[in-house]
Amino acid sequence: MDEKITSLTQRWDITYTHATGETAGRFFSELRNRKVFGRRCPSCKRVLAPPRTFCDRCYVATTDWVEVRQEGVIEAFTSVYRAFKSYPEPPYALAYVKLDGADTAMLNFVKGVDLSDPKAAAEKLKIGTRVKLVFKDHPEGRVTDFWYVLV
Repeated sequence: MDEKITSLTQRWDITYTHATGETAGRFFSELRNRKVFGRRCPSCKRVLAPPRTFCDRCYVATTDWVEVRQEGVIEAFTSVYRAFKSYPEPPYALAYVKLDGADTAMLNFVKGVDLSDPKAAAEKLKIGTRVKLVFKDHPEGRVTDFWYVLV
């Protein structure tokens, strides 16, 4: 009897068009205007940014749109020193940032920090560090339209 096949390696390279829906669609449209919006939960009053159609705590539909500020604090971060397909050439840093006026954190790149010394970089990117958004010159309505820099 032949050996049993237990795995197969395949490579998929496809283009996929996502339907954004009402909530994500507005969020992405506002990014083109260099604005960041979240949605408020009518029950617990948290502002979820990026916006969600329902509160992950209360399981009720979110209601009001709220523009959040473009500064906030790092909640978590990582520095990447190994290459990953479709990502920038390392090193680079990513951080979850809770923007002022929001109750949830949003992931994006942090630019402008020297990452050559991991310990020194970690000290600059530590939890609680203030950052601000910087938008690219011609936003397209994507999360990659902006990144964070230290304040």
